[in-house]
Amino acid sequence: MTAALPDGRPVPPPYADERATLEGWLELGRATLELKCSGLDDEQARRASVPPSPMTLTGLVRHMAEVERSWFQRVFAGLDVPWLYGDGVGGGFDVGPEHGLEEALAAWRAQVARSRELTAGASLEDAGLLPEADAGHLGGERRVSLRWILVHMIGEYARHNGHADLVRERIDGATGV
Repeated sequence: MTAALPDGRPVPPPYADERATLEGWLELGRATLELKCSGLDDEQARRASVPPSPMTLTGLVRHMAEVERSWFQRVFAGLDVPWLYGDGVGGGFDVGPEHGLEEALAAWRAQVARSRELTAGASLEDAGLLPEADAGHLGGERRVSLRWILVHMIGEYARHNGHADLVRERIDGATGV
């Protein structure tokens, strides 16, 4: 049985093997991002509410869809998939009036489902390859293990969920984990 917080988000297992622990924390990060967007309309989700930053909740969701796609499909699985939003330079953060929250969430959910699918039978030691242009960030090493990618993704969600906390609080005063 998986424990859940009062808001329905999964609690990472407090005593489990490495894989279950890493996946548990990643799932909590994913669920937290979705929670931060719940109950908002498109106008609210497109509101850049922490000046001078143009960051929005819709932009954060789009960015995390791009991040999921990049790390699990491009790097880990070695797939040649196109960018979801432009050429990847903006990372999905750019949001116009035509971009809706539900559309962004649907794209993000699809990327999360694909990430789960690609890693389901993999070992934490299995590795993907960074593009040569990005290997400099890791001292020239191109190989990255699934373990490293999971830890990196936990950090991505932690950082961006902190942003989402601030944006959401400015929109309607909602606070919390």
